[in-house]
Amino acid sequence: MSVAAELASMPGVIAAGEYSYRGDRFTYKGDISDEMARMAAIMCRATTMSEHMQIGMLEEHCPDCGSSPPEGWIVRGPAFTVCNIANVFCFIDNQQASMNSIVALMRKRLAGASHDLV
Repeated sequence: MSVAAELASMPGVIAAGEYSYRGDRFTYKGDISDEMARMAAIMCRATTMSEHMQIGMLEEHCPDCGSSPPEGWIVRGPAFTVCNIANVFCFIDNQQASMNSIVALMRKRLAGASHDLV
């Protein structure tokens, strides 16, 4: 089972997907439209690239401080949260999901994933 499919089967997960770092391909499972999934993939790719740039800047001032390579990011809003590790995203309903369980699964399944943005 793919990581996205496994995540999508968890309670409170709205959708989960995987995107290419080039930005031209994506797959997803869940309760969103193709267009919403396409926009999610673009947003997650852009945010991941920004995260990598910011860590690069931090490393200039604090070499070997343990922040590189970045492994992911989380943005929490009032209704739902977006979790991203490597090139996999997950939209979760804050009232129904366990963010700890979801992030633990993502970290386990994506351990050792490439951080190259090529």
